[in-house]
Amino acid sequence: MKERLFAKSSPLSAVFLLIFTFALQAVSVRAEPAPTHWWKGNLHTHSLWSDGDDYPEMIIDWYKQHGYDFLGLSDHNLTQTGERWTGINTNRGRNVALERYIERFGTNWVEQKTEGGKTAVRLKTFKEFRDKFEEPNRFLLILSEEISAHYKVLPIHMCVSNLREVIEPREGNSPAEVIQNNVNAVLAQRKKTGQPMIPHINHPNFGWALTAEDIMGVKGDRFLEIYNGHPFVRNYGDTNHASVERIWDIVLTRRLAEFKLDPIWGTAVDDAHNYLNSGNEKSFPGRGWLMVRAKQLTPKSLIAAMEAGDFYASSGVRLKDVRREKDKLCIEIEPEEGVTYTTRFIGTLKGYDPKSEPVAHKDGSPFPTTRRYSDDIGKVLGEVKGTSPVYTLKGNEIYVRAKVISSKAKTNYYAPGDVETAWVQPLVTGVK
Repeated sequence: MKERLFAKSSPLSAVFLLIFTFALQAVSVRAEPAPTHWWKGNLHTHSLWSDGDDYPEMIIDWYKQHGYDFLGLSDHNLTQTGERWTGINTNRGRNVALERYIERFGTNWVEQKTEGGKTAVRLKTFKEFRDKFEEPNRFLLILSEEISAHYKVLPIHMCVSNLREVIEPREGNSPAEVIQNNVNAVLAQRKKTGQPMIPHINHPNFGWALTAEDIMGVKGDRFLEIYNGHPFVRNYGDTNHASVERIWDIVLTRRLAEFKLDPIWGTAVDDAHNYLNSGNEKSFPGRGWLMVRAKQLTPKSLIAAMEAGDFYASSGVRLKDVRREKDKLCIEIEPEEGVTYTTRFIGTLKGYDPKSEPVAHKDGSPFPTTRRYSDDIGKVLGEVKGTSPVYTLKGNEIYVRAKVISSKAKTNYYAPGDVETAWVQPLVTGVK
């Protein structure tokens, strides 16, 4: 009986079968993950809106012409909104900047006024210059701010990317409290607006403002600058101050092993202020950047990837692939002819010595800086030559990160002797 019914209705069944097949194919197509892409960007840069020495459009044009995909102009305690004029009679640099600005964008774009024998130029707003430069999946501008707060005389700065409106700096009763109060303000705006935005702690050694102890307990921040191109931020520390990378390892170890907090990812930025001259004594663009692996060139997609740690920081080395697998950290380096590569796998093992001691003045009083910790923290767990380094977990690691060091000297350097480098986010194994 069933066979006869099926036979009689076979034309209709064939139609249903065809529809069903197309539906399955559609589901199959939708189920395939969208391809990802490495996007190059910088989230810490300054313009004439605060203490940079060039017009926003000139700066944006430089980054776009030099292969960047996204940029955040992070001027101090403001976004590029409202009416602002900048004088050009204060120094020769302003005149040079104006001449270049007019040559590049024309007198119809550049708006000037003269009052009392003094000439001023109106700074274009974010909305105005965004329309001039943005292209879908080609170039993106991200509304940004460098929140510049203080604890007493210590400068405590953090950038916020993709904010909706200006966040006024918060103070506090300690450096750690200042950081936390400003992170909380960012997260409150994110919650209120529903817009993805991220805070990231800037140059901890600038003014010797922040220690590892100040940073390690902060909740809600997932990013720390481990390379900043400004020559005054003291990336490498000194006799009494830990380097920023050392601070990162101490923070990672204690957050993961003791505080049970999320890891903090490491970022590289320009912190550029100077665009008019050449030389290495100022903060020029093109020194440090991020490579973010995301599906789309949108703030939402980039921020999701960054929060997942799917990016690396670089001062020149490019990577084809990074895979943080269950038991391996795998890297594929994009080689450059004549350049060799050494990858150091750095991390902390379970059972590390947690003791630390304060750095002391000559009179024995404690020095206000990151404490001295055991060499167990952030030690080299392996070193591999070549373009396909792999670290296989032994089972006792708390985390493992990678630093890819090339033999190529960095011409636009932060400090003499620098070579092009990349920093890969840690593979976190968990702690029992």
